Amino acid sequence: MARLTPIGLTDLTERAALQTRFDRKYLLPLAELPHLLARLDHTDQVLEIDGRRAFRYESIYFDTADLVSFRLTARRRRRRFKIRTRTYLDSGLCWLEVKTEGTRGGTVKQRLPYRPDDSGTLAPGRSFVDEVLTALRTDPALHFAPTLTTSYLRSTLYLPATASRATIDVGLRWEDRRGRRLALPDLAIIETKTGSTASHVDRLLWRQGHRPVAISKYATGLAALDPDLPAGRWRRTLRRHFHAGSPVGAARGTPQPVGVGGDRTDDPGGSRNAYPTPRTV
Repeated sequence: MARLTPIGLTDLTERAALQTRFDRKYLLPLAELPHLLARLDHTDQVLEIDGRRAFRYESIYFDTADLVSFRLTARRRRRRFKIRTRTYLDSGLCWLEVKTEGTRGGTVKQRLPYRPDDSGTLAPGRSFVDEVLTALRTDPALHFAPTLTTSYLRSTLYLPATASRATIDVGLRWEDRRGRRLALPDLAIIETKTGSTASHVDRLLWRQGHRPVAISKYATGLAALDPDLPAGRWRRTLRRHFHAGSPVGAARGTPQPVGVGGDRTDDPGGSRNAYPTPRTV
């Protein structure tokens, strides 16, 4: 991405905040990224802060003991939600975020500035969470606790043609509340965040044979780590790209693939490319 013109965080936020948006997610081998980046438009820009163009992220997701947030997502309920803290490790900034579904299927994200030291608890921001969830008629007495931690390295593109963004995540890692871990070092997640119009990055990916896939860093990662959970809409993604690691305390052995079935998914065509096997850590 060295050839791309940089854009600062303030300008990016002003031009493409997109707190209400349509997200399309793609999985592709890390080795294909140079081919995609070489075909970006000359007007595209990359987020740069203090000379950096790739940034370390850590997200901690919160759910109930019976995983109500996960199950609402798995069943594609209209009133589904996700609660997380997101810490930008390079800058030390942190946000408490609640993501819900908009009335027309888009994603609505509301967030509150947060102290990094509080990233593992909802206590300081519980009133904010309850206020957002009130509109979903969610029980205010629900108890939320840290359920899954994700970390990755992200680069963000600004796409002036559609005033939209695209993110590229690599170095993908997950750890659940039972200490089980998963890493996908040879895979990239590309997410386009647009209004109702697809971006040219979407069209570049389509021409390369990639289609949007059903994946949620929270729900798909949790299902990959715990094969007893309903995989439903992520079954094809899990089968093709994920392996579940052995639970802590279990006998060592070869990680077993999860999600082997024929359930319908949101991946209409898949990709023509072969993917490397992920590593459990």
